[in-house]
Amino acid sequence: MAKQTVAEQFVDTLVRSGVERLYGVVGDSLNPVVDAIRRNAAIDWVQVRHEEAAAFAAGAEAQLTGKLAACAGSCGPGNLHLINGLFDAHRSMAPVLALASHIPSSEIGTSFFQETHPDRLFTECSHYSELISTEQQMPRVLQTAIQHAVGRRGVSVVALPGDMAARPAPDSPEHALVASRPRVRPADAEVDALVRMIDASEKVTLFCGAGTAGAHEEVMEFAERLKSPVGHALRGKEWIQYDNPYDVGMSGLLGYGAAYEATHECDLLILLGTDFPYNAFLPKDCKIVQVDVRSEHLGRRTQLDLAVWGDVRETLRCLTPRVRPKTSRAFLDRMLKKHADALEGVVSAYTRKVEKHTPIHPEYVASILDEEASADAVFTVDTGMCNVWAARYLTPNGRRRVIGSFSHGSMANAMPQAIGAQLTDRDRQVISMSGDGGFAMLMGEFLTLVQYDLPVKVVLFNNSSLGMVELEMMVDGMPAYGTNNRNPDFAALAQAAGAHAVRVEKPKHLRGALRDVLAHKGPALLDVVTDPHALSLPPKITREQVSGFALSAGKTVLAGGVGRMVQMARSNLRNVPRP
Repeated sequence: MAKQTVAEQFVDTLVRSGVERLYGVVGDSLNPVVDAIRRNAAIDWVQVRHEEAAAFAAGAEAQLTGKLAACAGSCGPGNLHLINGLFDAHRSMAPVLALASHIPSSEIGTSFFQETHPDRLFTECSHYSELISTEQQMPRVLQTAIQHAVGRRGVSVVALPGDMAARPAPDSPEHALVASRPRVRPADAEVDALVRMIDASEKVTLFCGAGTAGAHEEVMEFAERLKSPVGHALRGKEWIQYDNPYDVGMSGLLGYGAAYEATHECDLLILLGTDFPYNAFLPKDCKIVQVDVRSEHLGRRTQLDLAVWGDVRETLRCLTPRVRPKTSRAFLDRMLKKHADALEGVVSAYTRKVEKHTPIHPEYVASILDEEASADAVFTVDTGMCNVWAARYLTPNGRRRVIGSFSHGSMANAMPQAIGAQLTDRDRQVISMSGDGGFAMLMGEFLTLVQYDLPVKVVLFNNSSLGMVELEMMVDGMPAYGTNNRNPDFAALAQAAGAHAVRVEKPKHLRGALRDVLAHKGPALLDVVTDPHALSLPPKITREQVSGFALSAGKTVLAGGVGRMVQMARSNLRNVPRP
């Protein structure tokens, strides 16, 4: 019986760790590994058109499944292309293993053709990045990399020279592999201190992030006990906004509603599982507590009165029974009313006659998409104005997922992430909310959808502009420059690639076209020509920003809106006692 190669041993270890596919682009130094995958029925090779997309796809798969996902690039430029998607996965706490194939081992350090040093290059976007220098290292180094990625929730990188991958593997017993992370409970002293702070405070606000995933019930029980308004960051929206009678919206650059007021008018602000980066939106005049499972996140955004190291769910299970129930709803009810009034104020400004407006309002597109998409749809969202429309119009329900480059802020993430999302479940509806700038940047990945007949639906918000960049310039008092795109008929390009596609320029055709695209069995694209003047401002801006915007805005129409969330806000007011 032929002895197993290092590449075969590498692939077998991935399979044992639960990896079902490896995303990448083939190349000389990577060929032994790809060939080992070809001969292994338990794992698939997914051929993308650009390695950046491979890393984005793996990151999306890991975020959806919670399991380890993997990507690969050949030596030099091949694995270097992975870096942007790996940064995104790492900042999204997605467990991803990246194989950075390397030049021949005897040539390392000689400025050989395509030589880079991947073990150094990827250190900033990984928990672990190591070069395998001998065959005897492989099993242990790969095991260590997997344990870092799964245990610390992020990226690990293994650099493997191509010649070494083809050599016979040393005999090695199978190593036990980490499959899941433990729950982390805070120390008793921290829980005791937090109980005292809560009991001594009259007005408590909860501000929630992605760390509240799986803790919806516990957060709601906690909020009811404290009569607390509950705001959220963008990454907390899908986990905390649905079935939430305490919801006061979102704070930050894409914010809406009364979350800003609720966080600034309380006595005690409790940050639950959020690494919210915009400290300009955080208060200075109240006590602040942060609960986070990542100790390195504690206190790095704002000064804390108490840092609690623990999983949100486990922390609240310890905490809620011990705090005294509060009896007054005055603060909560006042914030709920502010929230509803704020939503109605902005909605009325953006919903008049939008069904007749040409070019089409992007808010209208997002609103119709929210209505027509499946109850368990996965939305992948491009950075920029698509972030705004997703944040303000997509309605979470506990079953839908929304994935984007929310921490790294990369363009062109949505369609590659949709590839990874769809491969985890071909029967689940996956919708890429793409901007024309992001779509064009990695447009080759539409060919990947066609090649694998992935039924991803790309809804293209085509405003022929880098809208968010234009807004940034205008807020700084600069005229928009270098932001216009001269776009083709994207639907025609998609049809030429062999996919179903429809172009819409009038709002009366939108719903029918969207239904047609969503019902199509294979990959499909809806190219919607939208208003380039539809921009959005955060809920609180400085006098200087307003002045700068006024200098450059001219007759620009400020648009935004929050879709059907106003209905939710008004329904929550039913709980407010009438005088």
